[in-house]
Amino acid sequence: GFLEDGILVRDRGRIRRRYLRSPSFPWDVVAVLPTDLLYLRLGLGVPAVRANRCLRAPRLFEAFDRWETRTAHPNAFRVAKLMLYVFIAIHWHGCLYFALSAQLGLGTDAWVCPNASRPGFDRPLRQYLHSFYFSTLILATVGDTPEAQREEEFLFVTSGFLLAVLGFATITGSISSVISNMNAADAAFYPDPEPVRRYLQAQGAGGRLVRRVACWHQHLRAQQKLPAEREVLRHLPWGLRAEVVASVHLPALRRVSLFQSWEHGVLLQLVLRLRPQVFGPGEFVCRRGDVGREMYFVREGRLAVVAEDGVTQLAVLGEGLYFGEISLINIKGNTSGNRRTANIMSIGYSDLFCLSKEDLAEVLAEFPSARAMMEAKGRELLLRMGKLDVHAEAAAAAAAEEAERRAQALEMALEGLQTQAARLLAQLECS
Repeated sequence: GFLEDGILVRDRGRIRRRYLRSPSFPWDVVAVLPTDLLYLRLGLGVPAVRANRCLRAPRLFEAFDRWETRTAHPNAFRVAKLMLYVFIAIHWHGCLYFALSAQLGLGTDAWVCPNASRPGFDRPLRQYLHSFYFSTLILATVGDTPEAQREEEFLFVTSGFLLAVLGFATITGSISSVISNMNAADAAFYPDPEPVRRYLQAQGAGGRLVRRVACWHQHLRAQQKLPAEREVLRHLPWGLRAEVVASVHLPALRRVSLFQSWEHGVLLQLVLRLRPQVFGPGEFVCRRGDVGREMYFVREGRLAVVAEDGVTQLAVLGEGLYFGEISLINIKGNTSGNRRTANIMSIGYSDLFCLSKEDLAEVLAEFPSARAMMEAKGRELLLRMGKLDVHAEAAAAAAAEEAERRAQALEMALEGLQTQAARLLAQLECS
């Protein structure tokens, strides 16, 4: 098919008409002409009659480009493609060497390919392997070949060395480009630990802290954690980015007990705003009394609710649990306000989802039912912790009802004034 106005056309008739009018059609026709029939007149010793097949080379390059974009290992594919080009170049050079040897006379000197009278060279395979080996020595600039004796031989060796210099530079540049692309891809996925290590050394930080930073970076690479996920996906359009993020994170988000009864639209809005974070062993996610600006969802790992001494474990949080929502939502009667109510420490390496207060407010503003469910869950937790002032909650609810009643009264009064103003304006116009 082909694209027309951004739509993939699959109609065979239109595809056929477009191909017949394309500039590549005449070349494709010439490439498939049955020139092999000329062997019946010229004999099998003229392989040049099939040279028209080389006109299909642009199609091969196009296929390579498509495979490179579809394969899961593009760098390995580029290296394999480069090696294929090298083998083809050596093959063609070997064919030219054999043709020149046949023109000068096989076995007439030490430089040309030996003839069939030499032991072992009576088979075409042995002659081809000798030609391939000879061309490999020249194009690899090894130079361990018999000394040229004739002008044609000198010209062939000289041109081969010049092509080898150009080819060596091309191969070196291609390999360097592949390695650079691999490093750039790693840098796009994982943070570079070297700047942090140099900063800690320049500031005279202790070796223990340096080891913790190094272990954290090693864990990211070993477990393929991507803290810079938003940067990786930022070039995608919104709809495609939503599908990619949902396919990766939505199953883990559905395992969170809070979200199991939520609508798909709410979860899709949430998953676009989640930021993956990885915490190492003994690292505090939050401390009691800190101002809460994020809530967390446990994707993998185990976290401990610890006492003030930082050692005694009061509870353990595992996969599918969440914490920190009380500091973000405004629950009437909450005596702790927007402060953290517990110390949360990572036992091992923990993979969490982080949701900021601003992002949560945007989502809950669009979905009031989800907000009501989250407030009910938070109120239940505050009751168990003894941090919900029921009287203050009732007073706040009464104040809210009174404010709403006054607002409705003001709206009714404003509507009455607007009606009177409209009546007076109509009377003035009539008079």
